[in-house]
Amino acid sequence: MARRALLVGINDYQSIPDLRGCRNDVRNMWELLRTVLGFRNEDIRVVLDNRATKRGILDRLNWMVDLAGEGDILMFHFSGHGSHIRDRDGDELRDGLDELLCPWDMNWDGVYILDDDLEEIFKRVPAGASLEVFMDSCHCGWDTGPIRTASPCTTPYTASFGRGPAAAPAEGVDTVAVPRYVAPPEDIQFRWLGEEDRLGDTRGFTSENRSTAKHIIWAACRPDQTSSDAYIDGEYHGAFTYYYCRHMRETKGNISRRDLLERVRSSLRYNNFRQIPQLECGDPDALIKRPLQFPSMPETERLLFLTSPNMRGRDVAAVQQALKDRGYDIEPDGVFGPYTRVVVMKFQERNNLLVDGVVGPAVRAALS
Repeated sequence: MARRALLVGINDYQSIPDLRGCRNDVRNMWELLRTVLGFRNEDIRVVLDNRATKRGILDRLNWMVDLAGEGDILMFHFSGHGSHIRDRDGDELRDGLDELLCPWDMNWDGVYILDDDLEEIFKRVPAGASLEVFMDSCHCGWDTGPIRTASPCTTPYTASFGRGPAAAPAEGVDTVAVPRYVAPPEDIQFRWLGEEDRLGDTRGFTSENRSTAKHIIWAACRPDQTSSDAYIDGEYHGAFTYYYCRHMRETKGNISRRDLLERVRSSLRYNNFRQIPQLECGDPDALIKRPLQFPSMPETERLLFLTSPNMRGRDVAAVQQALKDRGYDIEPDGVFGPYTRVVVMKFQERNNLLVDGVVGPAVRAALS
């Protein structure tokens, strides 16, 4: 079992309006992966600003999927602008609107990442691997009510505190936010203006006929809303990513996806953000399991790895005792600290296992 993540954050765009919190989103998520979920540096690819071109993002997604095998965990986090387009397919216009992510080199002549582009990559994720996607951008969600996803948001929402360009808040104001949305230019909008009522269903990231619907997709908002680039706690952040990471740290990752979604929504609502994050799980059982952790692992045989604070429990002590019985210099204190990780890696190396310091089924099988 292996874990790989791609984190993308774009503040400084080449030709569309800049943002301010996306690099902080990447740092926040990177620290969460490292300190709470036990990812290694070599498991994570980070792409920021002018390195986050369309080609740079898609190449790294292909790298991640090409290496994937059964039991692996894959994670993709995008923090930046989003939009939509009625894209041309040959000489005909598609019935609905395609959702898109805006890379650093974004332009309206094809330099954007469509839901179709992600579909081509994600449909190759092998059976038995888990893909969890986080999109902190606008027009990345799906409809959960009577509002049709094909109806475009022609007037971007500016969040409750402050209007216009984001700036440090005035004294006594906690939050300033601007939308992570880029409106298509007028000539692009002519493709659907006046025909909104006749548009078909939007070809979104989570359409039922797409492979992405088989995976786990977090969206920062519904398609009729915008994702906030907000001044929170003295810095700029994506509001969704900020509260997602905050609640993951508070619970040390021991929370179901369903409960985590409700906590994030509650925090956004309490702080006057009007966006409603969405969660799509192809497997209904994934709702009651923990984010970014091996979904098939029974609670009695949880994955053990180095976290801060350290994992503790009888299962840790049992692994330590098994290592001691095989001649390793270790005491079964029930705490998975840095030294336990070193001993596990020595055991893995001597037994021709993946040397990552993670105790999973392969390590347990070798110990038994």
